[in-house]
Amino acid sequence: MSTGSAPPSNPRQLPLALAAAPRFGMEDFIVGTANAAAHDLVLAWPDWPGPVVLLIGPEGAGKSHLAAIWAAAAAATILPAGDLATIDPVALAARGGVAVEDAGPGLDEPALFHLLNAAREAGSPVLITARAEPVAWGLGLPDLVSRLRAATPVRLEEPDDALLEAVIGKLFADRQTMVDPQVVRFLARRIERSYGAAVRTVERIDREALAAKAAITRPLAARLIADAWSREPHLPGLEETEPDEHNPS
Repeated sequence: MSTGSAPPSNPRQLPLALAAAPRFGMEDFIVGTANAAAHDLVLAWPDWPGPVVLLIGPEGAGKSHLAAIWAAAAAATILPAGDLATIDPVALAARGGVAVEDAGPGLDEPALFHLLNAAREAGSPVLITARAEPVAWGLGLPDLVSRLRAATPVRLEEPDDALLEAVIGKLFADRQTMVDPQVVRFLARRIERSYGAAVRTVERIDREALAAKAAITRPLAARLIADAWSREPHLPGLEETEPDEHNPS
């Protein structure tokens, strides 16, 4: 007879921290009033107003998705801004267009300037994604400032209610998680109206459901939002849950 303690009846298994694989096809991009201008400009290539375009928007707004769509259409190379110093700008620009991802404070200014020069000489277009306008990057190289000032900027704004709901549904779908549309609507009405809040909320709820081996229901979603609020009242991306007048569960 074993003297060891019995295992718990419903053990929780912590899920592996595997990143969701977002779908970056043209058909997967959700268009709304907040991102229509950026979407239309990307799809207008090669009829751009100028050879350099700046996509500016908050976390999760779809900048990388649009960059992937453009890179596929233009046979362009996608280059993280952090890798600018590792490439030969002349050789890269000679191959065609370049999408520089996540530019911002701390980037290698001479490397970006040399790439823009090489692209201009080669006649290759450049798309740059960033969370803020270049004026907020703290740039110190006047020639680079001048080049970026001449670029065509287009903003992606935070989503409206309809777009936020669609984004939450896509984020769950990217994680191959089936969620009732009513749960998606419930979340969209209770979290901060931002892409970043949607990303954090979906990740948190999906991980909790996997750990508990439970379906994602409205009571589960409400509990997680309330728990997060009670533990961290100033947690970005979550608002205090309000009761649903039609269904308080």
